[in-house]
Amino acid sequence: MNNARNYTICIAGLLTGIFTIPALAEDAAELAKKLQNPIASLISVPLKLNWDTGIGPENADTYVLNIQPVVPISISEDTNLIIRTIIPIIKAEGAAPGLDNESGLGDILQSFFFSPKAPSKGGWIWGAGPALLYPSASNDAVGGEKWGMGPTAVVLKQDSGWTYGALGNHVWSIAGNDHRNDISATFIQPFLSYTTKTFTTYGINTESTYDWKNRQWTVPINLSISQLMKFGNQPVSFQAGVRSYLERPENGPNWGLSFTTTFLFPK
Repeated sequence: MNNARNYTICIAGLLTGIFTIPALAEDAAELAKKLQNPIASLISVPLKLNWDTGIGPENADTYVLNIQPVVPISISEDTNLIIRTIIPIIKAEGAAPGLDNESGLGDILQSFFFSPKAPSKGGWIWGAGPALLYPSASNDAVGGEKWGMGPTAVVLKQDSGWTYGALGNHVWSIAGNDHRNDISATFIQPFLSYTTKTFTTYGINTESTYDWKNRQWTVPINLSISQLMKFGNQPVSFQAGVRSYLERPENGPNWGLSFTTTFLFPK
């Protein structure tokens, strides 16, 4: 009986140590807070898998794995430079009869936010800078073959577990293949989330894009839940989400799911 009891205690202790973070751990609370801040001074590597379905007359599916490293750099006593990169790996089923499946590396978007290290007197956190689009696609079916650039900015506030704010950018094409369509697109992402004392976060946002060339909105509403955990000394966040499209291009997706694993590297 003693051996069984000791074994049970060991297993319980192991699970507690691996899969949860102590509720009173100040470092974990700070990490959970920084996770909801797109320009936090925290190195992180999110791996986000997006699945969208109902595309075109074939009701095709598209899978996009976004590798999204965030690297903060201190450039002065008062200012950080936050570099956020989105590297998409795409697999798209043929959306219409006769169209082949396509896959490969997509175009990379990299944003540079110059951000004060301390919030404003009112508690607001903000950052702004340029966004660059690179024609990195491995084939022309999954990329635009255009260089692009434009402004990007984010503003948010965090209080009593709540985080709310908005992130946006606008990208114009500036060079590239003359036979491909020019790019002029605005991205707007208002967001709202609440983090509990056990580091579970519930969130809602939109990732809306307006294509100025085609005068077309794409507006998905995203609902998500995430949990901060710890494996040994490595903090990791797991997130699952569902989205429905309120506005979409003709033959665009109806709805989708997302799954994100974020590795955190606090200083």
